[in-house]
Amino acid sequence: MKKKVLSVLLVAACAFSMAACGSDGKSEDGGDAAEKEILVMATNAEFPPYEYREGEEIVGIDIDIANAIGEELGVEVKVEDMDFDSVIPAISSGKADFGAAGLTITEERLANVDFTDTYAHATQVIIVTEDSEIAGPDDLVGKSIGVQLGTTGDIYAGDVEDSTVERYKKGFEAVQALSQGKIDAVVIDSEPAKEFVADAEGLKILDEAFTEEDYALAVAKDNEELTKKLNEALANLKESGKLDEIIGKYISADAE
Repeated sequence: MKKKVLSVLLVAACAFSMAACGSDGKSEDGGDAAEKEILVMATNAEFPPYEYREGEEIVGIDIDIANAIGEELGVEVKVEDMDFDSVIPAISSGKADFGAAGLTITEERLANVDFTDTYAHATQVIIVTEDSEIAGPDDLVGKSIGVQLGTTGDIYAGDVEDSTVERYKKGFEAVQALSQGKIDAVVIDSEPAKEFVADAEGLKILDEAFTEEDYALAVAKDNEELTKKLNEALANLKESGKLDEIIGKYISADAE
């Protein structure tokens, strides 16, 4: 059984990448490299509504978009859940074909992976306690700021003068620390922020955004063919209205 699974994975790796294949398009064990049947997607299922768990199932905007892309390309998408700061390394090392985890294009990430065209707009917001004196980004100077490790909130919070950045593996852990009075504020994407604040007492989201950004899919730097195919699929989903339909399924109620 292990040998059969290995063969499937080798076939999967050969269609869009030569990492597991020889230059003649054959897998390392000599088998023919057929058309890829599986694309492995790295994510972090702690970022509602983009990716989160319902029981044992991983669901959300990014999952639905990935599955729709799979239908466009005629392949199966296999979702691998991992720590957020492991997503980019998994892609660059070949353990995953692409990543969808509310990823913003940054110079630091571009040093390790490429990105597709953007597919969603996002806003980093500030969560504070209802009695906090913090009213906007300028008031974060000298404060302790909670972030999810490896996120853009993590990157940009470090630019706040005299701030102390407390990093957590999961976003809700940062929010929990805020509720417990261990930190002064949390910087995180607006959509999960709404989810976290709705489930907590005594917290609020400030009106002024911390940053504005866009999400894209991450792909290994040597995989231009896959990047092109993902962009083509995203373009088709945008043109057909399917992309807006997927995002609206999760966000429209919150936006009202």
